[in-house]
Amino acid sequence: MWKQYLIETSRGRFEYFVHGEGEPLAITHFYMGFDERGNLFENPFTEQYKVYLINVRGAGNSADIEVDEQLSFKEIVQDLEAIRETLKLKEWAFAGHSTGGMLALQYAIDSPQSLTKIVAGSTAASKEYGNHPISIYCAENKHFTRIDEIMDLLNNPDTVPEERQKLSYEWALMSYHSEEKLKLVITRPNSGRTIGKNLDYFRKVEVNSFDIRERLKSIHIPTYIFAGRHDAQCPVEFGIEIADLTPNAQLTIFEQSNHNPFIEEEEAFKEFVQLTL
Repeated sequence: MWKQYLIETSRGRFEYFVHGEGEPLAITHFYMGFDERGNLFENPFTEQYKVYLINVRGAGNSADIEVDEQLSFKEIVQDLEAIRETLKLKEWAFAGHSTGGMLALQYAIDSPQSLTKIVAGSTAASKEYGNHPISIYCAENKHFTRIDEIMDLLNNPDTVPEERQKLSYEWALMSYHSEEKLKLVITRPNSGRTIGKNLDYFRKVEVNSFDIRERLKSIHIPTYIFAGRHDAQCPVEFGIEIADLTPNAQLTIFEQSNHNPFIEEEEAFKEFVQLTL
């Protein structure tokens, strides 16, 4: 079980959960809220690191969103820096999956002096992933219309919890190489509730101007990139692109995975985490 903490920083109050021992490593996600159950992406890291699982502004018991701009990647990086400084950590590692991976890349660009390394996966360095026909977020993809409906419903406060669960399962199913893996995973302790306002800001504002590809060349800290061969959200080409553009980057492709290799190839992912030490 993860242990909950609340911390007051120069940028407000933030909730985080701690589990594991070793080198400090922070993890968060742009539009998910976590609790004491932790998260299946974070769990493999707790075997090697002391993991700080952080709720961003607007999630869980973290500070409220005062203005929408506080949800930008750059603002979240500043929040993470305020948390690190208040914890009196000279530096830490950072890992992120999907939009968390985008945040990892932005963090390494903006504050490399605070990081020992980054781990970023199932992600992209620009909005172009949404134009790839394999991506469910592309207007040419057969799932696009339904995905748009699902995200609007998740952002609607009137959508009841039971319906939210069904919608989340439907969305997740499009991002698994095997439905059997998805059925197994929902029986395991896990958190990561979608925060509607954060998701809405990401897809309608932040991602529209997101392109940090040229700036990846300035990242010189150890960088570990992972991708699923069959990723239907951020196609594998975009993980390859990140690794090609980033000095010192190491790329691992999971051949039997869609968007969630830490679940779909759990043992292989644990071996990948070992490589980051």
